[in-house]
Amino acid sequence: MPLLALKIDIDTHQGMKAGVPRIRQVLGEFSLRGSFYVSFGPDRSGLAVLQLFRPRFLLKMLRTNASALYGMRTLLYGTLLPAPLIGLGFPDQVRSLVEEGHDVACHAWDHRIWQDWLPFMTMGMIRRWFAKMMGAYESLVGKAPESFGAPGWRVDERVLRLAAELGFRHLSCTRAQRPFIFAENGIPEIPSNLPCIEEVGVRGVTAALSNHAGGSGIFILPVHAEVEGGIHLNAFRELLAHAVSCGYSFHTVHDLASGIASSDLPVRRLRIGYVQGRGFPCAV
Repeated sequence: MPLLALKIDIDTHQGMKAGVPRIRQVLGEFSLRGSFYVSFGPDRSGLAVLQLFRPRFLLKMLRTNASALYGMRTLLYGTLLPAPLIGLGFPDQVRSLVEEGHDVACHAWDHRIWQDWLPFMTMGMIRRWFAKMMGAYESLVGKAPESFGAPGWRVDERVLRLAAELGFRHLSCTRAQRPFIFAENGIPEIPSNLPCIEEVGVRGVTAALSNHAGGSGIFILPVHAEVEGGIHLNAFRELLAHAVSCGYSFHTVHDLASGIASSDLPVRRLRIGYVQGRGFPCAV
């Protein structure tokens, strides 16, 4: 029986405000728990305009109809409009996720800065970014975070070494095909190994789920609160129904990571490459 976890990234203020409640409602309809990876700091999505000169990123924005996915206000945050706080702006919502039994993990402090500028961030900047994110998590959840899922699946060797130093027990930072141990830090990686809607469309995700039906293995479906909790809400409901019909057993990322014996996982180093439908290179 294939095992499936829903890794739900919260990247924007709108995703936290409107997308998360909708996704929670759908999960409740199926009596499922999700793994919510929260961005806690400012939503500066408007800075993405600086990336429009990158052909891959521009094509992605045009193909996915970004204004419909994210809304015009989101596309102006951090430029013409002030940058509102995401997770810290909705403390009761974050706490409610914990109370309902969902997995809550760290995704970002400033999502846009990390995704666009990680290669240019100094080690001091990265440390301060992590300190703010982890401090926000602890203030809302009441304990230290155990898992980190990098924005845009972008990491480097500096980040991996720091993740071990800071005590993260497992990561979800790549688009690899199966779980493994990072050679750089000895931490298990539980990758997003299925495509998401904005990369291949609803039919593409449905086909990917069908391809593994009746088999075995661990699968992580990447979900975005702004997308599946927005204009693709009904498609998200249909995808869950399809996964149920395919015989998937649902779990959280934390449960899957806790259930894997490290001795059963291969050890390999970080790899960087392109994934179909994404505008940036990412960890694969």
